[in-house]
Amino acid sequence: MTNLLSLRGARLLGCLGGALLAAHFAFAQTPDPLPSSLAEQTALLPLDDITERTVVNEHRPLKYQPIRESDILWEKRIWRIIDTREKVNLPFAAPEAPLFTILSEAVLSGDVRAYSTENDRFTKPLAAEEVRAMLFKRDTIYTIEEGTYEDKLLIVENELNWEDVRRYRIRESWFFDAKTSTLRVRILGIAPLVDVKDAEGNFLYEKPLFWVHYPSARPLLAGKKVVSHGGNYASATTWEDLFEMRYFASHIMKENNIRDMRLQDYLTGTDLLLQSESIGNALFNREQDMWSW
Repeated sequence: MTNLLSLRGARLLGCLGGALLAAHFAFAQTPDPLPSSLAEQTALLPLDDITERTVVNEHRPLKYQPIRESDILWEKRIWRIIDTREKVNLPFAAPEAPLFTILSEAVLSGDVRAYSTENDRFTKPLAAEEVRAMLFKRDTIYTIEEGTYEDKLLIVENELNWEDVRRYRIRESWFFDAKTSTLRVRILGIAPLVDVKDAEGNFLYEKPLFWVHYPSARPLLAGKKVVSHGGNYASATTWEDLFEMRYFASHIMKENNIRDMRLQDYLTGTDLLLQSESIGNALFNREQDMWSW
């Protein structure tokens, strides 16, 4: 009797183990259900890195030190041109994160406000729709419809390529701070420049698309990484760092004057370059000239 019970118990345990094993294989072979929404699919994308990068995204710029008007003994407004084709300025046109893409996306999303180029004093804000009309051009084309071979009119939208923005105009203020006895500089605005051409593709002139108030855009630029020359992908240099530490090459195109004229309005060729360098040298020597011995 005891042997019979033991045999039955062994059979029962064997059947139970087989059922559990079969269930395990059944669940193992059942594929995971695919996410139904785009948000769920995006959340399940693999990490294209070795770790989460949060240093740049969480970086916040330091506030500017307050300056009293009575401490400003001398001031000059300067307009500069940054050419992205110069070697030191290559980060401005890095395909991974060009500056124009960062600014245009921020303006369209409402994170940064753009201003009209009627003047460079930020007096006329532009709506996102107005900026979008500058960045996206609508054209009409005729196509032949398959099957019926009938002409069909289509409206296509062409986006301005970031590679077409090769130069930037920046407006800055140089001033002597009596409180610290130093010559200081503050960038006031940035404007991307594009070429205007005729119907045959011949260059006519260069114009700014819009102005961005740099002090207001500092929080955005402080959270955007710069693709630097050094090849160190772990570098945490941001666009705000680049502008504040003057890691760019430029030439002066204008200084404040009574007639509000640019250098190219009254100078050409070598004289234009020499005058631009002369203004830059005067700024460099200004701090030394403020001291008396």
